[in-house]
Amino acid sequence: MRNFRNYDVWKLSHELTIEVYKLTASFPSDEKYSLTSQMRRAVSSIPANIAEGCGRESDKDFNRFLHISLGSAHELEYYFILARDLNILESNEAQAFGDKINDIKRKLFTLSKKLN
Repeated sequence: MRNFRNYDVWKLSHELTIEVYKLTASFPSDEKYSLTSQMRRAVSSIPANIAEGCGRESDKDFNRFLHISLGSAHELEYYFILARDLNILESNEAQAFGDKINDIKRKLFTLSKKLN
């Protein structure tokens, strides 16, 4: 059985989850049940699916969960674009988070390819 804590991509996505939770705490209160909730759900889905995939027996199953994580990363990337365009975030802050998300996406893709 794999230990999800040993994967750099899990560590990075867990750190990003904490950052997004802290960031969204300062979002406008009218976004609490919309953008804030969606961003938190998407970001936490990334490390959660890596962890769940590590509990699966086959590389094929693990890879399926990596693809779900990758989808959540793409979704989160969009939410940062939306937050920027709604003037909730400054462009440079949204870009910095976008860079972190793209790093995680690359690592997920690379890990997925190694399992094939």
